[in-house]
Amino acid sequence: MDLSTNIAGIKLKNPLMPASGPLVGDYEKMMILEGFGLGCMVTKTISTIAADVPRPCIYGEKDMIMNAELWSEYPPEYWLNEALPKLKRELKVPLIVSVGYTKEDMERLIPLLDPYADAFEISTHYVGKYLSVIGETVKTIRSHTTKPIFMKISPHIPDPVAFAKTVRDNGASGIVAINSLGPTMKIDIKNRKVLVGNDKGEVWTSGPVIKPLALAIVNKIKSAIPDLTVIGVGGISSAEDVVEFLLAGSNAVQMLSSAMLKGKDLYEKIIKDLPQVLEKYNFSSVEEVIKTELSKGSIKFTPDNPVIDHEKCTKCGLCTKICPYFALSLEDKVLVDKEKCFGCSLCESRCPVHAISGVL
Repeated sequence: MDLSTNIAGIKLKNPLMPASGPLVGDYEKMMILEGFGLGCMVTKTISTIAADVPRPCIYGEKDMIMNAELWSEYPPEYWLNEALPKLKRELKVPLIVSVGYTKEDMERLIPLLDPYADAFEISTHYVGKYLSVIGETVKTIRSHTTKPIFMKISPHIPDPVAFAKTVRDNGASGIVAINSLGPTMKIDIKNRKVLVGNDKGEVWTSGPVIKPLALAIVNKIKSAIPDLTVIGVGGISSAEDVVEFLLAGSNAVQMLSSAMLKGKDLYEKIIKDLPQVLEKYNFSSVEEVIKTELSKGSIKFTPDNPVIDHEKCTKCGLCTKICPYFALSLEDKVLVDKEKCFGCSLCESRCPVHAISGVL
């Protein structure tokens, strides 16, 4: 099974790489992650000064990470004098150097980092929403490097397509979509306090909880600019998720939060599982998934009613409790009131034993 892919002319042996964050915070961490078989490596975001990180800074729940970290806690001198020279010698996969944040930062950092990077990823988390400012930042970066530049879009950007067109027109090679969602907050009711966060009690949220948003933004950008390289990130936790992002329009993917929630060996598991998942869905390669057109937009305005498989149904009653239109009832079996049913599909999507069909 051919797992290889291409991002702006850089060939990867498989589409999975880490996202910028705690797990890629120094040379040692990145070398450990490379051992899981990743197709590419990404650094933690390097800025002109070391970040002062509040502690505690990371809180995990079942499907999300809340993180108060900023950029790298190491100054650029650590990266330039120690980590990057070692990575240049020893890393066997392409290296994307993540850099932030302002035009002035880029003026200083890009020329220094350029000898060590196969490509750059630029976080726009703290740059703001003004496309003119973002465009000027990209133009500045391009004036200092011929390497591919991937601009990472934050979900607060109101028009992702306009963002993508702006960065492309100013010299970017592609988009990384999306950054973490925020600001968000975690409250401890018992102790009447915010559990983790900055001086405002705010954190950024990532992980499986943001996957639907990430998929939509990836697809929106790729649909508008089909020839633009897109690296999908936001909620990946399985090989199936990788395939979803590729179908949505990604050329490669990044994962970080799920490895923090489930264990760092999840990288290895996903790469191991990917050939079987591709085969399961009748794909012969990653490239075939990328080239497959995603069917969407087939809309109708009349309802299809749910069909209940009474042999599968366990009579748990969940569908009757959650139906927004009060169209389901449980007597000896689940009954559907077709006059009330709106054909919304909530019952089918939530049935724990897949005993409902006919709507989706």
